Amino acid sequence: MAPNSSATRPNAELDLADQLGHELVRLVRLINKAKSQVSKQGPDGIERAAYAILFTLIHEGPQRTSRLAESLHSEISTISRQSSSLVQHGLVERQADPEDGRACLLAPTSEGMRVFEENRKQRNQWLAEVLGDWTEGEIQTLNTLFGRLNTGIENHSPQLADASASAGAPAKGANA
Repeated sequence: MAPNSSATRPNAELDLADQLGHELVRLVRLINKAKSQVSKQGPDGIERAAYAILFTLIHEGPQRTSRLAESLHSEISTISRQSSSLVQHGLVERQADPEDGRACLLAPTSEGMRVFEENRKQRNQWLAEVLGDWTEGEIQTLNTLFGRLNTGIENHSPQLADASASAGAPAKGANA
């Protein structure tokens, strides 16, 4: 977060920011509750946290374990354990690193892409149900405003920006 600059902002602007902050906290809590209602392991026996690795590999391309750990703000040992599970389940494969033959890159397999797409479809179905009584225009406006909010956060705090978001689009045409 940025240093406190409230002295330069009008009270009405700060009141609106406070309302937005309340709704954002509420949103994060609801998302966390929804995630916790899903078992820690998916139906395929893979830890839900391991899907973050698969997501990153699909959107940002093959990576070393160390880069994944940095990107996901996690310990290398945790990433190694979770990626080993993904490899065992055939969702991720190890490839030789073309820049350093002693190292390997993790990359999604076609089965990993299929599982990712299935999870994405389930998420989209849930969101469509949540927004079922919204008009198409309202949903488009929400998408535009969320995109604008995310861009504003990234521009204000570049260290928070995802590598793929700053590039403008997910790798390989994949959608989040």
